[in-house]
Amino acid sequence: MTITEPETEFDTRFAAARQVADAVLFEGYVLYPYRASAAKNRLRWQFGVLVPPAWGADCGEHAMQRTECLMEPRRGATLLVELRFLHAQRRTVQQLGPAGGYRTVAELELSDRVLTPWDEGVEERVRLTVPVAELGGAGYSLPFGLPVHEEVETVRDESGRTVGRLLRRREALSGVIRLTATDLEGPYAVQRLTAVVENTNDWTPLAGPADRESALPRALVSAHLMLGLSAGSFLSMADPPEWAKGATAACQNLHTWPVLAGGSGGTDVLLSSPIILEDHPAIAPESPGALYDALEIDEILALRTSALTDQEKREARGTDARAAAVIDLADSMPPEVLERLHGAVRALREVTEPREQDGVDLVDVLQPDTPWWDPAGDRSFDPARDRVVVDGRSVGAGSRVLLKPGLRRSDAQDLFLHGRSAQVEAVLHDVDGAVHLAVIVEGDPGADIRREQGRFLYFQPDEVAPLEDA
Repeated sequence: MTITEPETEFDTRFAAARQVADAVLFEGYVLYPYRASAAKNRLRWQFGVLVPPAWGADCGEHAMQRTECLMEPRRGATLLVELRFLHAQRRTVQQLGPAGGYRTVAELELSDRVLTPWDEGVEERVRLTVPVAELGGAGYSLPFGLPVHEEVETVRDESGRTVGRLLRRREALSGVIRLTATDLEGPYAVQRLTAVVENTNDWTPLAGPADRESALPRALVSAHLMLGLSAGSFLSMADPPEWAKGATAACQNLHTWPVLAGGSGGTDVLLSSPIILEDHPAIAPESPGALYDALEIDEILALRTSALTDQEKREARGTDARAAAVIDLADSMPPEVLERLHGAVRALREVTEPREQDGVDLVDVLQPDTPWWDPAGDRSFDPARDRVVVDGRSVGAGSRVLLKPGLRRSDAQDLFLHGRSAQVEAVLHDVDGAVHLAVIVEGDPGADIRREQGRFLYFQPDEVAPLEDA
């Protein structure tokens, strides 16, 4: 790998972003129940996979990703770039025969684990620094490459006797990072930064289209970028200032999603991820460690993992060192750590005086015997009758609205509904004072069931535009 800057500079600049970047790197790496034999672990590497160009053209997968963002570098600023990805390392299991020769087997059973063939993920990174002033015109390109790598690990049983071996092989990889910066017209010293990562591997199938399993060892898996400015700042792509919204909308991001990721809310670091994130993403402090299945809840995963049978745990330990670490984590988790996973409230605030609404002291309408989180605990709110002003018009139950979710809250399910019309079913107020509109999309064939079960979609007032009332 190419490293053109002391490691401590990158570690300092990207310290806050790295924990989230690690989660991106290993998202879905090995899913519960953490065994190679599990069906959902047989189709892996779903995010940020940059495949060889000759194969990607036929299979619908991509050989490149493109990040575009806005930045305000100061004079003499330097751009730090770190590309991170996994290199699929194919592991073959062989058993030592009575005559001394080795033969490839589907599994090798030991007292504490069951070894099976598996594609391990080896973390790779490409680092570079370049003065922002050198990114104009044709920009800056950095080709990189990795040679074929093979290694052999001897497998011994509990008595120390050799019983087999593991053969590991990594195929050659090659790629390039291309960086350009363009000054934008206007009163602000803003530049559009373009960072392209390409897989340039010239591997092609020997006969006909190869399957995905053959292409993956030559792919950049979970590829993502961390970008840092030594002096200056990046603008939020999800919630830019008003003057930058047009330029932000003109940025073209392909197969990646850039968000601010500087420490303590800083704007000097950007994480460009193949997974949709919000600005300044963070790992919950209660999380006990990597569980590699972020679509689940840590508490559920820990409980399910500890409930695996001894044989299942042996298979998991033999699947991968990271899977073995998850088993050990679940088995050794103290009760107080597990209790912390049950949930946390981070938005409590002290109420020092009664609130008033329309001249009415709300203390008079609060229900003392009803929990604070129950809507029935405060009669001053009525979801079916309350209304909220949107673009100067009153909106409430029965109103028709146009859905226009922005990028700020980064919910992919909401973004799919951009431009659809919907009917407001209720106006809801949460305990933090925010307002939410419960809606049903017009034309939804399951609308009656949604109303009966109260399963609505929720948008904030700035994510809708009023239409004529129904």
